[in-house]
Amino acid sequence: MVAEPAKIGFLGLGLMGEPMAWNLARAGTPLIVWNRTAARCAPLRSAGAAVARQPAEVFQQSSTVILMLADEQAIDSVLGRRDGKFGVAVDGHTIVQMGTTSPSYSKNLGADIAAAGGRYVEAPVSGSRAPAEAGQLVAILAGDPTAVAQVRPLLAPMCRDTVFCGSVPNALVMKLSINLFLITMVTGLAEAVNFARQHGLDMDHFTAVHDAGPMASDVSRIKLRKIVAGDYSAQAAADDVLKNSRLIFEAARESGVNSPLLDACYALFDRTVSLGNGKSDMIAVLEAIHRAGS
Repeated sequence: MVAEPAKIGFLGLGLMGEPMAWNLARAGTPLIVWNRTAARCAPLRSAGAAVARQPAEVFQQSSTVILMLADEQAIDSVLGRRDGKFGVAVDGHTIVQMGTTSPSYSKNLGADIAAAGGRYVEAPVSGSRAPAEAGQLVAILAGDPTAVAQVRPLLAPMCRDTVFCGSVPNALVMKLSINLFLITMVTGLAEAVNFARQHGLDMDHFTAVHDAGPMASDVSRIKLRKIVAGDYSAQAAADDVLKNSRLIFEAARESGVNSPLLDACYALFDRTVSLGNGKSDMIAVLEAIHRAGS
């Protein structure tokens, strides 16, 4: 077992990871961070975090390591994972996986970490860039209750709430369930705007009716204003939504669950990305809806 060091490790400073790590640093959490593109570490260095040159340095200086990496391939690459073996010393470490992967991948990763002498906590988050910046994410937790209890206080600067869902991979299944609702809801909103525009309706009137009605939410208000303003800057990028749609689609097929609405959204986001809007916010699905059939 490794001695308990002062630092918390954080791997992955992308669209979500950078503000999450920033909130940890701002709260006084001693951090050591790593990112494949080293330039993204500069704001964290300015906030007082140590910056590692390689992932192995993070494991050498931390016993708790947070992963906020892009996908399963990135996780395996960073951990040096092959055939159940690891290129970094996971023995004695608690690995907190906060990214979105398939449930089956997460379950296998957790088993491999346990076999190597480590502990594994699933902690995917519900929320996009704006809640991440505000420290208002919701963490969905699964794993050994003792490990979860030790990890939970560390998440407070990033998350306004945490929900324990039992054993791995329940947190990832829950995350995909919530994302299914989000994806279909925002796609429905984009289709409604397209319908209204094509009928010549005033968008200020549309916004007023939406905001006054029972279907308005924090998410729909934000997304509607971005649509009306033509602001495609990414809070949740279309690339990521396509990835999430694929994960939900595959999990549904594996379990024999019907997902007709998600399947339609999956096709639309595939079209959105093919139109060159992968780095734009998910509201860019409006372009695919508008061009459907063309």
